[in-house]
Amino acid sequence: MLDVAAAQVSVIGLSGLSIGLLAERTRLSKSGLFSHFKSKEQLQLDVIDWTAELFAERVVRPALKAPRGEARLRALFDRKLRWDSGDLALPGGCFFYSVSAELDDAPPGPVRDRFLQAYRDYIDAIATIFRTGITEGQFRPDADPEQYAFDIQGVLMAFHHASRLLGDDRAEARARAAFEALLDAARI
Repeated sequence: MLDVAAAQVSVIGLSGLSIGLLAERTRLSKSGLFSHFKSKEQLQLDVIDWTAELFAERVVRPALKAPRGEARLRALFDRKLRWDSGDLALPGGCFFYSVSAELDDAPPGPVRDRFLQAYRDYIDAIATIFRTGITEGQFRPDADPEQYAFDIQGVLMAFHHASRLLGDDRAEARARAAFEALLDAARI
């Protein structure tokens, strides 16, 4: 159920997801789904948790198997590109970019708060992986891991928009060039 819900959210957004739509897509009864989720808000919370775990399973944990530092950062970047528009992607691309555009101006509340925590966990993972590159002596000791995470996230968001919205055939090459430039600037 939640796989179908995550795929739908990647295309139509979190607010477009309803128990009725999920019932239609899964061919399950609305009453059965309602008894499981109890509310649209609970469905939204569950799909955020599900997709965060799916992201960790497909992107983060496999990247953590790479050697510490630059190799691990490179593995995370590569897998994130695949999550946005490659073999790891949902139909609408990155769930997190779809939902972030929808929730960026939403008032605080359980759904926005849960989403922000999942998104921050991902940004923190980038900074942590970069930080290990510093401790491994691969990056400058004065480099700022949070700034690097910000910069990488900017590259990845630009890639997402260029590839999915603009249909730019060079989006991946551009993203990889920007990634390499950021790595070059951080190396000792």
